[in-house]
Amino acid sequence: TQEWMQENLKTTRYKNGAPIPSNLTDVQWGATTSGACADYGNDPANSAVYGKLYNWYAVADPQGLCPTGWHEPEDWEWNILVKAIDPNADTTCIGCNQSSLAGGAMKEIGLAHWASPNTGATNSSGFTGLPGGYRYFNGSYYGVGNIGCWWGATQYSSSEAYFRGLYYDFSVVYSYNYAKTYGFSVRCVRD
Repeated sequence: TQEWMQENLKTTRYKNGAPIPSNLTDVQWGATTSGACADYGNDPANSAVYGKLYNWYAVADPQGLCPTGWHEPEDWEWNILVKAIDPNADTTCIGCNQSSLAGGAMKEIGLAHWASPNTGATNSSGFTGLPGGYRYFNGSYYGVGNIGCWWGATQYSSSEAYFRGLYYDFSVVYSYNYAKTYGFSVRCVRD
């Protein structure tokens, strides 16, 4: 019942055409409570492959991050995706491994982008998850090639929101909540 984009967002503009602030310094990145995006390691070549990294404020911005006809996935929509891949997945847990199978089914196969051993990667879901890494709340970068993290539009608390993570050395999909100032990848779901 869902149609997900097959690649991470690369947009530098909201749905209404307004620019998403970028090129923030480390201090600015950690301090902002407005939407922002970044290239991993401040290198546009990374965004060409892995997509941009967005803070959660960009995901929740009323101007809309996803293009017309698409929307930012809520946590329950991520749960539907995981459950469709693995009917035995625990989609009620928070801060845990939801499924030891779905992660592999969501990862791009091979070692072109993922670090070895890219455990369990089959991409049988067609999600083609890439390890775009993330930007810490302090502005530093980590994990390209090792981890892929995707925001959900659902907030966990006033300072944290839900996301899903895939890892190079596990076939699991994790559900966590982190500070809204982190920079993660974004996928969109068709309306």
